[in-house]
Amino acid sequence: MARLPSAERRRQLTEAAIRAMSRDGVPRTTTRSIAAEAGVSLSVFHYCFDSKQELVESVITTLTEHSVTLVKDAIRPRATLEETVRAGFQAYWDHVRAHPDEHMLTYELTQYALRRPGFEHLARRQYELYAETYAELIDHLRQTMGLRLRVPVPVLARYLAAMTDGLTLNYLVLGDDAAWTAILDTVTAHIAGLVQET
Repeated sequence: MARLPSAERRRQLTEAAIRAMSRDGVPRTTTRSIAAEAGVSLSVFHYCFDSKQELVESVITTLTEHSVTLVKDAIRPRATLEETVRAGFQAYWDHVRAHPDEHMLTYELTQYALRRPGFEHLARRQYELYAETYAELIDHLRQTMGLRLRVPVPVLARYLAAMTDGLTLNYLVLGDDAAWTAILDTVTAHIAGLVQET
């Protein structure tokens, strides 16, 4: 087994945990199964993570990064605000459709953390991370496109996080790809209505 820097090994184990948890569910995924998924010994896992709690936090952060990276790349300024917003939602939506198990895992992690004593703060951190991410994206667009908001950034960020969360869960339950173009168009128009271009 090649020696890797600790941060790289942690990332390898986190990605292995995401694959194992997506496939087997959070409660059935053990540290041993994660080590096997990553192709490392159990002692390597325990060297990189002090606890399952620490691993769950790393998984939550990494899952968020998966979506955010795509959206950040897509949400560069375009000809209109609507096109810019729509591009960001489309990038996220393409990721949901391509990786439904990964997005389902985010909900399972929330429930797991809320129901397990001592893990509750991880669920709170997960949703704080969503809002912080939206706040960063909003600030980026404000600066690059000269936007004025009709609502404060923290309010809009939390609203977008809640809306995206609900839409994602709705899709995971109901599917219906054909309906989502119109739904995303409606969401885009609504969000654009909360923003003024200067």
